[in-house]
Amino acid sequence: AGWSFHFLPSSAWVSFGESGFQAQTKKGQESLLTASCFIYRKLSKGGVSLLKPEPKHRGAADSLLNSVRTLPCHIISYLIAHSFGRRMLYPGSVGLLQKAMRPMLQQGQARLIEEYDGQRNKLVACDGNEIDTMFVDRRGQRGPHGKTLVICCEGNAGFYEVGCMNTPLDGGYSVLGWNHPGFAGSTGVPFPQNEANAMDVVIQFAVHKLGFQLHDIVVYAWSIGGFTGKQSVRTDQPLCIRPLVTHTVRQYMNLNNAEQLCKYQGPVLLIRRTKDEIITTTGPEDIMSNRGNDLLLQLLQYRYPKVMTEDSLRAVRQWLSAGSQIEEASVYSGYEVDDDWCLSVLQSYQTDRETPFPWSVGEDMMLEGRRQLALFLARKYMRNFETTHCTPLPITEFHVPWKL
Repeated sequence: AGWSFHFLPSSAWVSFGESGFQAQTKKGQESLLTASCFIYRKLSKGGVSLLKPEPKHRGAADSLLNSVRTLPCHIISYLIAHSFGRRMLYPGSVGLLQKAMRPMLQQGQARLIEEYDGQRNKLVACDGNEIDTMFVDRRGQRGPHGKTLVICCEGNAGFYEVGCMNTPLDGGYSVLGWNHPGFAGSTGVPFPQNEANAMDVVIQFAVHKLGFQLHDIVVYAWSIGGFTGKQSVRTDQPLCIRPLVTHTVRQYMNLNNAEQLCKYQGPVLLIRRTKDEIITTTGPEDIMSNRGNDLLLQLLQYRYPKVMTEDSLRAVRQWLSAGSQIEEASVYSGYEVDDDWCLSVLQSYQTDRETPFPWSVGEDMMLEGRRQLALFLARKYMRNFETTHCTPLPITEFHVPWKL
């Protein structure tokens, strides 16, 4: 598929149709908040590849009888997902919340334009949803970080106007923020497929219009943003409705985070909030119930399958269970991890092969060496931040992912 681009500097919002585009002035906007409207269309009828259909089993699963039997569950799941289910997962799309936050959002938007010379653009994804964005360009300023673009993906009740853009802005990075479909100036509904389509148009805009190279782009995602938290069904669901909840989530709200992350070949850094009360299945006091642990383990198992044996998994889980930096360092030193040796092994493997993940490094290694490599990699791929879910990330904790 090819790409078609149009750029229209104006104070108008833009809608895109099959025959072209129409510009209409959006009433009630202050003159300060003018927008440059970037019209993007992927020349393809399909959306971004994201979700897989549920596997069908042979025999009864394909029979007419089974289809009739499961029809009520499918209907109820659809109604749940398209009514209160979607609003529970993405409360930022609720109109009442947006109305209450409107003055704050307008102030935040004005601040980004006035203080940071922000450029507001509206992008149209392949599904027709209009994605509201804000770009702050630091490439012409002095400093080591201006040439790096940080794309910010907000949480399920976050908006770029008052969200996580502030952290990379404080660090001197170029920053591109965007709102989920159905949030503030973005249209549509924040279902997983629409989220993927929105992220796709944002990336294409950054590369083809703003002129950033892929290796100069960092994606910074908070909470549900960018599918950084692993999809789960909480264990406190009543047994009588658990099958229905499970089916609804898998069919309509499946944020298959680990699967999507494993498809990515670039550097990754996971920030685990050790007192997080949201991304846990029991409570913040049980750090092993933090879903970031599962995301890390699945990523390491995919990228380094020969290293991540059962023995190595036990060592990494022990490291993950540490409740403080002192305990974490104690576990690390207890396994006598030699950082220089681990780095040299990985660099040698990369130089000799230059193959994509998964790697076969560790195939002919002793258990002790695999444990060391596993812990070394775990510490490179994940950093702890001792705070709760909604605390803004300070610039001191914002780090570009490690790479060889």
